[in-house]
Amino acid sequence: MPPVERVVVLALDGVYPFELGIPSRIFGAADGRYEVLTCTVDGRPVRSNADFSVTVEHGPEVLRTADTVVIPAVNPDSVTVELPEEVTRALALIRPGARIVSICTGAFVLAAAGLLDGRPATTHWLLADLFRRMFPHVVLDPDVLFVDDGTILTSAGAASGVDVCLHILRKDHGSELANKVARRCVVPPWRDGGQAQYIEQPVPESAATSTAATRAWALDRLGDPLALSDLAGHARMSPRTFARRFNDEVGLSPGRWLIQQRVSRARHLLESSDLSVDQIAGEVGFATGTSLRQHLHAAIGVAPQAYRRTFQAAR
Repeated sequence: MPPVERVVVLALDGVYPFELGIPSRIFGAADGRYEVLTCTVDGRPVRSNADFSVTVEHGPEVLRTADTVVIPAVNPDSVTVELPEEVTRALALIRPGARIVSICTGAFVLAAAGLLDGRPATTHWLLADLFRRMFPHVVLDPDVLFVDDGTILTSAGAASGVDVCLHILRKDHGSELANKVARRCVVPPWRDGGQAQYIEQPVPESAATSTAATRAWALDRLGDPLALSDLAGHARMSPRTFARRFNDEVGLSPGRWLIQQRVSRARHLLESSDLSVDQIAGEVGFATGTSLRQHLHAAIGVAPQAYRRTFQAAR
C-alpha cells in the first residue's frame, strides 16, 4: 500500500463552497490513499461567496506538511495583483516540491504570488481578459479544462476542478482507482485537459437529437474501425448533421473524441494488463502499435512501455 498523501485545501475569504468541497469529495473517496485537511490563513472562519461562513479545523501551519496544496475558487471581485500579507505568509509555508493546484479563480492567487510567471496556466474563460491584463507574464490558455505543468496544475471553472483532481489521482495511482472514484461520485471518469471549456450548445433540444446514445454505442465498439458514416448511421443522421450536433454537445469532433477514448482505454490496459502494445492497439481500435505509440505520446508525452513501467513501479 503506497503511503498516504496529505492534501491541504486553503480556504480564502470569498471561497466558493462547491469548489472548496471538490478535493475532499474526490480524494476522500480514494480508498484511504489521501488525507484531506482544510485550513485558512489564520485558522479562523472565512466568508464564502454564498450566504454562510466556513469554519475549519486547521490554521496555516498544516501547509508545511502538505504533499499537495489546493487553492479553490474565490470571488473574482476580491482578487488583486498584490496578495494580502497574510495570504503571502501562508503560501510561503508550502514546502519546495509540493504539488500546487488551483481551481478556477484560484489561479489568480497563484499568479499574484508569482508562481505562474512564464508558465502555462488556465482559469475560467470569462475572466481570461482580466487575467491577462493583471498577469501578462503568465502563458494563459483559456480554452482548456486544466493545465498540468508538473508541480503546478491549474483548472478552469467548477466541474473542471473534478477533472483535475481525477487527473492527479490517475497519475498517482492509475486509471482503475480513478475510474472507481468517478463511479462513486457519479462524475465522468475522464475528460481530457485539452477539451474546450465553452460549448455553444451543451444541452440538445430534445433527447431525439442527442448523440449520447451513439457515444455509448461507440464506447462498446472501440476496437472496431468506426468511421463518421458509421456513427451518423447509428444516430440516423446525415454525417454533416451528426458532426455538427456532436461538436455542439461534446466540444470535440467525432474523430478527436474517438482518439481520446481509445487513448484512455489503452492507458487502462497498459496499467492493468500484460497485453503487448500491438495487442492493446488492436483492442482499442488503433490500426498498429505504431499508431498507438504516436497517439499516446501526443496525449501524455510518453511511450507505452515507459507509461507501463511507471505504474508497475507504483504498484
